[in-house]
Amino acid sequence: MAQDWRVGRVDDIRSLIKAAEPDVVEEMKWKKPSNPDGVPTFSLDGLICTVETYKGKVKINFAKGASVDDPTGLFSAGPQAAVRRSIDLHEDDELDPEAFKALINDAVRVNRTR
Repeated sequence: MAQDWRVGRVDDIRSLIKAAEPDVVEEMKWKKPSNPDGVPTFSLDGLICTVETYKGKVKINFAKGASVDDPTGLFSAGPQAAVRRSIDLHEDDELDPEAFKALINDAVRVNRTR
């Protein structure tokens, strides 16, 4: 059986987050029967983001996304939300690695200034 594409995508996202912010802390939270492994959460001076898998996508939720500078328009979900912003990635979607790492860096900056 072929590996689920979402597993590889989460691994890629994890690598980009750690490349952007080597001191990031990853934890698995919110384990439940429908999600026995939990949700990967990434923190540095506060929560940066979570990476969740759904049937047809991987969702990267930025805890303080509304305060994060997104000059390349990576946020694709929650553009009007007061606090959070998200990136929804489907199987064939590309993620610009440099733009994503810049989002991670800015999310840490936001954590450090609040």
